[in-house]
Amino acid sequence: MKAVVFPGQGAQFVGMGKELYDQSKKAQTLFSQANEILGFDIQELMFAGTPEDLMQTSVTQPSIFIHSVAAALENGLDLEAKMVAGHSLGEFSALTVSGAISFEEGLKLVSIRANAMQKACDAQESTMAAIVGLDDEVVEAICAEIEDIVVPANYNTSGQLVISGTVSGVEKGIELALERGARIAKKLAVNGAFHSPLMESARLELAEGIEKADIHDAKMPIYQNVTARPHIEKEDIKANLLQQLTSPVRWTQTMQQMMADGATEFVEAGPGNVLRGLLKRVDRKFPASAVS
Repeated sequence: MKAVVFPGQGAQFVGMGKELYDQSKKAQTLFSQANEILGFDIQELMFAGTPEDLMQTSVTQPSIFIHSVAAALENGLDLEAKMVAGHSLGEFSALTVSGAISFEEGLKLVSIRANAMQKACDAQESTMAAIVGLDDEVVEAICAEIEDIVVPANYNTSGQLVISGTVSGVEKGIELALERGARIAKKLAVNGAFHSPLMESARLELAEGIEKADIHDAKMPIYQNVTARPHIEKEDIKANLLQQLTSPVRWTQTMQQMMADGATEFVEAGPGNVLRGLLKRVDRKFPASAVS
């Protein structure tokens, strides 16, 4: 049973999507639509921009979404997939390929999300850190005992959890994690506390877009970040999407649940191979490939 997964922010690179565009009329159509929806030439930035261009959240998130959806559709994964999931931003790619939202709706929501997140980052200095080598429960306990805002944000794989919050809260979390035996505890190169309460203003702005969006029942189960469980009905999908920005990404639990529900192979659609690497750490016996 084929499971298709979609990457989140951080998978971007200069030149992303160019080979796909050159070879695929489907991709050319999607890029043309994207330029009209966004009001700027994202194709030019993806193919020939600078790394700094692609680091802008308003460019990064739409770029990864466009690339991921185009790769999936060109390779027929919307027809072959039996279940889908996406890491953070990647959930919007998964929703599109599952038929829950159209490409146009997905890109509009991703654009709203990116701009709202950037505003939230600009409003308050905040950050994230990767903690490696501690059980999830230990990291959760560390976050709970710190007075400043710091929470588990990304359950990436067993023994690798990203925390998110104020700069002081995250720095204290790093200090305590190292004291308690973490192999690695270091800040990430981000200027925002994604998937934390500090994203509440962005969540409210995105919620307006979600409420107006035309969301349908999915054609296949989509395993959403908030619950790590499969969902098909539009009301469930919408409710989980409304919570996503301020809730943790339960990726470890998502992979484990997909395996338990019968997945026999995984395909990562989009730029990079981060999710394949995480999958191997969850369970090495599952075959994993990529289309980009």
